[in-house]
Amino acid sequence: MKKNSSWLVRVALVVTLVFSSACIAQTQGDESENERWFAIDSLNTGLGDVPEEVGRMSPREMVRSFLAFTESEDYATAAHLLNLNDIDPGEQQAQGAELARQLAEVLKRGEWLNASNMSGRQDAVIEDPSGQNPLAGEPQRNIELAALKVDGQAYDVRLGRYRVGEEDPVWLVMPESVSFIPALYEEYGPSMLERYIPERLKASFGMLKIWEWLAIPIFLIAIGTVGVVTYYLVGLVARILPSGVSTIFADQIGVPMAMIVMSLVTQMLLDYVVSFSAIATTTFRVLLISIMAWGAGTIALRFVDTIMLRLTRRLVGEIDDTKPKDQRRLLTSLYALRRAIILITVTGVSIYILGQVQLFETLGLSILASASVLAVLVGVAGQTVLGNILSSFQLSLAKPIRIGDLVIFEGEWCYVEGIFYTYIRLRSWDERRLIVPVTYFTSKPFDNLSVKSTKMYRSLVLTLHLSADIGLLRDKFLEFAKEEENVVEHHKLLCYVTAQTGTAQTITCYLMTSDPMAGWTAEMNLREKLLAFIRDNHPEWWPREIMVISHEDIARGEGQGKRSQDADSSAGKPSE
Repeated sequence: MKKNSSWLVRVALVVTLVFSSACIAQTQGDESENERWFAIDSLNTGLGDVPEEVGRMSPREMVRSFLAFTESEDYATAAHLLNLNDIDPGEQQAQGAELARQLAEVLKRGEWLNASNMSGRQDAVIEDPSGQNPLAGEPQRNIELAALKVDGQAYDVRLGRYRVGEEDPVWLVMPESVSFIPALYEEYGPSMLERYIPERLKASFGMLKIWEWLAIPIFLIAIGTVGVVTYYLVGLVARILPSGVSTIFADQIGVPMAMIVMSLVTQMLLDYVVSFSAIATTTFRVLLISIMAWGAGTIALRFVDTIMLRLTRRLVGEIDDTKPKDQRRLLTSLYALRRAIILITVTGVSIYILGQVQLFETLGLSILASASVLAVLVGVAGQTVLGNILSSFQLSLAKPIRIGDLVIFEGEWCYVEGIFYTYIRLRSWDERRLIVPVTYFTSKPFDNLSVKSTKMYRSLVLTLHLSADIGLLRDKFLEFAKEEENVVEHHKLLCYVTAQTGTAQTITCYLMTSDPMAGWTAEMNLREKLLAFIRDNHPEWWPREIMVISHEDIARGEGQGKRSQDADSSAGKPSE
């Protein structure tokens, strides 16, 4: 009995395991099928039999069929490509044709639709050889056909895969999207102007209709006229305003303001007057968004430049090294702030444009897949530009030079007038402007005559005869130097003989000046005064060429008359 009981238990366990496995397999199979399509009991029963020429096996085939039928105005057949199960079967035929017509008009104007961009596979599996897409290789049962906005609300037109019983699954516009069609048609349908266009002009000619080829040039001319008028109006306002920073600001924003007004007028015309096909509308909208963002960013930058100009005039004035170090440091920081604002503005505008034209969704994965290649290309192509930008920020942070500093760069005396992203603008002493790449400037040694103090030691050199009285000349130098306004620290005034030749001596005078440029002027004034003193009082101090007959003649000048008599006697002449 025990053996029989044990055998029965084993049989029961085996049966239970087999049954459980079958149930699990059935459940997994149902779940797998539910991931591939939507199972329904019936489909569009009020439309009748589906014509053979209707293709619905793949998203690409479905979209291609819909475009073909609506292009030929066969909206009754195109209705078979919509899932109308939410509509009463008795009304499906009438409403289906009208909804198909409305959807065709929406797709023509709302979004540029290309059937080639849709999946050609029945299961719509995402094919990504690079393997970067996390959804690659997985079947889909609904995909997005178009994404449109009405009053700020997003509406998706989606395709779903449906299977009735054991029939082949087909792709149709989903019921939720069908319910959105009337609202989308009211937003993207034909404009008031199109109702008066003759039918013969509504025929397609290439990518656009005939009337669009005629209307677009007129449209652009009208918008251009608006821009020109706006530009001159802004210029008139700039001339009316009192002179000052407000006038400068108004004078600089003429072009960006004209572009913004042109964009707004264009947007208004597209919304309320005329609506072009999707390819033209999409192009216009991308341009409008780009122009609006560029115009707003440019005006913001001009505003920052105007504020900087006001602060420069108020706090610093003329850009040179005579201003206090703190003011020059402030101006340098303002230029750094300007570059940071430019960087933030450009980044923000770029992100806004990409987000508005919805490039992230279509290009995001491709950009990620090609990130390494793009990084290499950008690094090679933009190495110089990026190096200049980084160097400019380095200068702004470390401040080896500041706006207004006097530097000697490659033999040129220059004031630092501006530090920009890729270059430094230097103003030479003769009012020329040197434009130097930042990386080139930072890679070369330069003298900063204003880094600690504007004071500078100057020296002037005179070459005089050996008979010049150095003590007298030193006294005159001290007298003249103390009269100069830009000579400071009189206890550091010096005058010495610094070199000597057989016929002349070199005298060097040293003086401390308040700043380099004023020091140059003081040096020139002192040289002129000393030369005038020597010319008027001691012309014998000038260097002169001397022919030496005998070194003894120079050493013993008092014996010159006696030697002349001896020479005459030896020649047989009587002496006087």
